[in-house]
This record gives sequence, structure tokens and C-alpha cells, in this order.
Amino acid sequence: MTLKQLFLGLLGLVAVQSYAQLTISGELRPRAEYQNDAKTLNADATDAVLFVSQRTRINTQFTNEAYTFYVSMQDVRTWGDVKQLADNGSSLSLHQAWGQVKFAPNFSVKVGRQEIILDDSRIFGNVGWAQQGRSHDALIFKLGNAAYKLDLGLAYNQDADKATKGTDYNVAGNYKAMQYAWFHKDYSKVKASFLFLNNGLVLTPDANINYSQTYGTYLKFKATSNINATFSGYYQGGEDKAGKGLSAFLVGLDLGYKANDTWNLGLGFEMQSGNAYDSTSTDNKAFTPFYGTNHKFNGFMDYFYVGNHGNSVGLVDLYLKASAKLGKSSSITAFVHNFSAQADIAAGVDKALGTEIDLVYKHKVNKDVSLSAGYSQMFASEGLEYLKGNTDGNTNDWGWIMLTIKPSLFISK
Repeated sequence: MTLKQLFLGLLGLVAVQSYAQLTISGELRPRAEYQNDAKTLNADATDAVLFVSQRTRINTQFTNEAYTFYVSMQDVRTWGDVKQLADNGSSLSLHQAWGQVKFAPNFSVKVGRQEIILDDSRIFGNVGWAQQGRSHDALIFKLGNAAYKLDLGLAYNQDADKATKGTDYNVAGNYKAMQYAWFHKDYSKVKASFLFLNNGLVLTPDANINYSQTYGTYLKFKATSNINATFSGYYQGGEDKAGKGLSAFLVGLDLGYKANDTWNLGLGFEMQSGNAYDSTSTDNKAFTPFYGTNHKFNGFMDYFYVGNHGNSVGLVDLYLKASAKLGKSSSITAFVHNFSAQADIAAGVDKALGTEIDLVYKHKVNKDVSLSAGYSQMFASEGLEYLKGNTDGNTNDWGWIMLTIKPSLFISK
């Protein structure tokens, strides 16, 4: 070996060992919405609402063979909520800021402000539809290789760095403490996941932590090249936020059929347990999907489990769906949901809640730009009117159009 060959070999070794890449990306997402009784039923005299919201993000990621460093800054606003000559206030926030350190080939630790997305996002999701999204302050131990994945996550929240009673916490909507274990393995025709979540909530800022336990599985089957199915089942025990015993469940099944290169068809159901109006049980039987992307499920008008319908009569959702490709870059999808309560609503009130129709159109302008739009209508039944406290029988519809621009601003060589 010549001196030149040795020198070039050493340079190559250093280059491999010091591999690093910096990526900067962005996102601009304005969305106009027409709302006429989305999420709830309003009186006939209530005017419809029209507004534009916008999410802007700058994402920076640095990766080498030893660790990854990631920061995502975002600005979320409604057009017009800040005067043109702005002199105060800010909608700028930190969406994610985490580091993931690799300690061994199959073991790393991810720590910081981060999105947690598991399986179909039913229990943990980033709530991507919401302009602000969801992220957690958490520590996650990640083990796995090509054969399996195991995540062990934990979090413990305080509202300030103060030395008071250890359980004091005053941030609405957050857990006080949380631990979870998620295991995933792929088989020849089945992808299987198992989840355990220990979720600690406090009823008042100075109350003790009440823990609930959620156990469950998510299974994805591919029977043939054009037939697939998913199954999810979860049980919740322990105590609810108020310290009451908890015994609740969720079960769901989704069947998909690819008819041809243009059409995809599907049907399914989901049932979440609830509390009957005349129940004498000492347990709370209402299931809570906690930190999932709930907008993805049970209709896009968000009448159920999107900041509402908690500790209520539960839900049975029977649905049909069909999607069609419109050329190489466009598609249209239709959903029909039939909703009913899982538990009795009231004496003489039928369990039927209503039928919702959702239409969504998507068009990919180019690799960085996409356009989407949708329209939904809810045909409410007496049961939903009873739950929402409105019996006007009015029209309930919602429409939206959204432009998404996601450029790659810089990628180091």
C-alpha cells in the first residue's frame, strides 16, 4: 500500500465516522372554514361563522451517527387577530424541541418536547388537523431493530420550577404524570402492536394523582393484495380524574377493499362505552381516547371526543367509505357515519344520534404544494339534540378549503 492510498483510506474512514446532515424545512398552511353548527347544535338564530386560520412552521434537524437534534417553531393565528401595526402579543411557540441519542445499535433515548404517534393515532397522535398540533414533554427509551420495536415513555409535569406540594399542577387538559409501553412486531400478513398506558390526572391543583390504566392492541391484516382489515381493542381500569373507579372499553374494526386502480371501498364500526342515565354502578364506564387524533375518527364535524362528549353515554359509529383517484394527482373521498349512543340517554329518548356525510377532495399541485377541500353535513336525531341541549332541528353543515406548502429549504450534502 502506498502512502497516498493510506492517506485516502484514512480520509474515507473519518468521513464515515463524522457523517452529519442538516435539514431545514418549512410549512405554511392557511385554511378557510365555514362553520354552521360544527361540534355542537346551535339555535336557528345563530349565524354561521367564516374565518381563516394559519399555521407556519420552521423545522430544523441535525443528524449524525451518534444523535439527532430537532427543533420546530410555529406561529398559529387567525387572520385578523393581531392588528396590522402589531405592538404586543405573540402567537409564536415551540412545537417540538428534542434530542435522540444513540447509545447502542438497537437502543436510543429521545428526550424533550415531541410528538408521540402510535399506530393509527387512536390513543397517541399529533392531532395534525388542529393548527397548533399536540406535543408532549417526555422521555422515551427506544429499543428495536428490523424485527420489533419497543418504546418505554414517561413524563412528569409541573407548572413552574417551584418547591411546593409535589402534586400541585394547574395546567388544564394536561396529565400530571404518564408512563407507557408500546411494543410492535411485523409478521407475514399481520402487523401487531400492544399498548399499556398509566395515566395520572389531578382533579384540582392540590389534589392527589389518580391513575387509570389503558391496555390494548392494534392489529393490521393484509389478507390479499386488495383486501385488508384493522382491529383495535382497549380496556380502561383504575381511577378516573375524580378518583372514581373506571371500567370502560373501545373496540373497532375496519375493512378495506381495493376494487381497482381507481376505487377503494371500506366499511367499519367503532364502539366506545359510556354511562347510562339510570346506571347504579359505582364505576365510571365512559371510555376516554386521551391523546389521540380524534378528528380522524367519528366524523370530521367533531361532535364526539374533540374537547366534548367526555364522561357521557359513549358512542357506536357505523360507517361506509369510498375513495376514487381522479388522475395522477387528485382524489375524492366520501364517508357516511351513522351514530348512536352506547348507553341509554334518557327515559323515552332513542339511542340514535344522527347521520353525518363527509366529502374530501385532495389535489397535489407539485411535490411541495397541495390543495384540499371538504364539506360535511350532520342530520341530527333526537338523541343528539337532547345531549347538546338544542331541539331546533336546524341545518348543521361545515365546509373548508386548505392550501399546504411544505418546502425543503436546505439539505446539507
